[in-house]
Amino acid sequence: MSKLKKQIERTLLPGMHIPEPLFLLFKWIEENGYFIDRNKRRCGFLQPADKLKTEWTETHRPGGTYIEFFAEGNVDLKHWFGHKRPEVLNRVCVFANTGAEGSMAAFWIDDHGKQRIVHLGSGSGSLLVCVLADDPVDFLRLLAIGYDEICWNDQYSQPPNSGTELFVHPNVEYQDWVKQTFSVSIPRTASEIVKHPSEMGDAESLDDFCQWVEKNHG
Repeated sequence: MSKLKKQIERTLLPGMHIPEPLFLLFKWIEENGYFIDRNKRRCGFLQPADKLKTEWTETHRPGGTYIEFFAEGNVDLKHWFGHKRPEVLNRVCVFANTGAEGSMAAFWIDDHGKQRIVHLGSGSGSLLVCVLADDPVDFLRLLAIGYDEICWNDQYSQPPNSGTELFVHPNVEYQDWVKQTFSVSIPRTASEIVKHPSEMGDAESLDDFCQWVEKNHG
């Protein structure tokens, strides 16, 4: 049993589950040793944490997209939503940090009872609030494209390293694992997967999660 999977499972709300592709990802992470344990909580990465520290410079870094997987749940979402209403908070469960400024990825149960993967921008940096993927494999493909972080939707229409000062080398090992495990290709841009990369306060958004947040925030 994956320790990462087991810990995240403990935070899931009614109607939620860890999709098989994510379980396989967590297993791959732990088999390769791409994790650290902080105060008994496991945190998983897509690359070796020690290599990232030693080879990260001002102009380039290895490892593709940086993301941290860990058991967060909905404990602190009262601050993000601005209230403690359980009928809202219990439909969202955070399982990853997508940006150094505090943005998050989470499972969300939509109005039809379907579980989807969504993004919650920190508000102090990223404003991205939208469905990242209905299909968990598409979420893994999104991470394989190779952006520095997936929280910056202004980069979604361009391939990685377009007009950025930091050059992020692709995570070929992870890309190969995704392609071989799921028999899929890696998209050129995030826009091929994320159809409505909406932002906080977008009353005209076509994205289901953004619309739901607008109705239930504050």
